[in-house]
Amino acid sequence: MSDDRPTDSPSPDSSPDTAAERPETAADASAAVPGPASDVGSASAASGDQARRPLRTRMLIVIAFFILAFDLVTKIAVVHFIAPGRPVEIIGDVVTLRLVRNPGAAFSMATGMTWLLTIVAICVVIAVIRIGRTLRSPWWAIGLGLVLGGALGNLIDRFFRSPGPLQGHVVDFVSVGWWPVFNVADSSIVCGAILLVAVSLLGFEPNGERVSSKKDVANSGAAEQK
Repeated sequence: MSDDRPTDSPSPDSSPDTAAERPETAADASAAVPGPASDVGSASAASGDQARRPLRTRMLIVIAFFILAFDLVTKIAVVHFIAPGRPVEIIGDVVTLRLVRNPGAAFSMATGMTWLLTIVAICVVIAVIRIGRTLRSPWWAIGLGLVLGGALGNLIDRFFRSPGPLQGHVVDFVSVGWWPVFNVADSSIVCGAILLVAVSLLGFEPNGERVSSKKDVANSGAAEQK
């Protein structure tokens, strides 16, 4: 008497172990082998982070405007209230306000190159404005704003004060000890330049990125590939 009961023979397609292993194996293979798609994804993520950083052009303009306004107001007041050769003592003889007409650069340097200093200042203003159009770092915005405001303040003196355009003498009035007489624009330019050098040494770039962070990302990517 033969046994007619059907025998259950497992098919390769219906095996639960095989079906479960297939997607896992594909995922592992794609994760184990880095390809250009991962590089494109990291590049797009970096560009997305840069795009999310707000532009700092308005901050630069606001800082430059306040420096320029403060410089103009103080110069007008000094010319009106302080007579040449009659300094006003603030802290004895150490800190005084004295009216000085300066044909040179900041702190009375290069007094015989007034026209050249004017051209250099114009170039500085143009360069700052061009950088400021794509500026995304707040520290760079502060530094460039200080430089721009100070440069514009002294440029106005070069164009509109005697003896004439491009030859005008800058009004200096702050005297501290043995230090040469200076004004608000001079101190703003120096402080802005020092700040820009400091942020550059720390690795901050005008677009808001940091050089050290780029190196860390590259090192971590190389370690993951190993």
